[in-house]
Amino acid sequence: MQQAKDTHKLDIDIALIVSSFLLTSVRALDSAIVVIDDLEKQIIRHLQADLPLTTTPFAVVASRVGIGEEELLERVRGLKKRGVLRRFGATVNHLKAGVKANAMVAWYVPEDQIDEIGLLMAGVREVSHCYERKPTGAWKYNLFTMVHGKSKKQCREAVGRIADMTGIKDYVYLFTRREFKKTSPEYF
Repeated sequence: MQQAKDTHKLDIDIALIVSSFLLTSVRALDSAIVVIDDLEKQIIRHLQADLPLTTTPFAVVASRVGIGEEELLERVRGLKKRGVLRRFGATVNHLKAGVKANAMVAWYVPEDQIDEIGLLMAGVREVSHCYERKPTGAWKYNLFTMVHGKSKKQCREAVGRIADMTGIKDYVYLFTRREFKKTSPEYF
């Protein structure tokens, strides 16, 4: 399996995690090693799941891990400051929100333009992911976007705008036919 070379826009919530029995080491964004204690592991375990549907979801999570709400929020701020947590956000059920079409679009972008073009594509509202991969064999495409819309027509229109904006005209659509699995990673 090929790894993405560079990420321009991607919803990954926690940096690379390496487990041990008592502590977990995390390579944060600045490449420093960060130690996560057992309480922080519990907090992460609860926050990566659905939050309780209540007016005080963090108080409920804090109660579940045996601390107060303010301590939980302080720990989360600390995890974010140390680069362990990168972001915290909602996951929307795209089908219920009216997004019925998804296309991975593979683009051929000249190597010396990858960073510039990748950042432009990542800034497009309909694009959720944009990443570079090294081409292999007969597959020449090196930049990939996930484009979402209410219909295939709307996805094609967004891709047309991207092509016009960037000048990149060599691309292929890979529309989603069926989804077998879609989950967020669970770290602890």
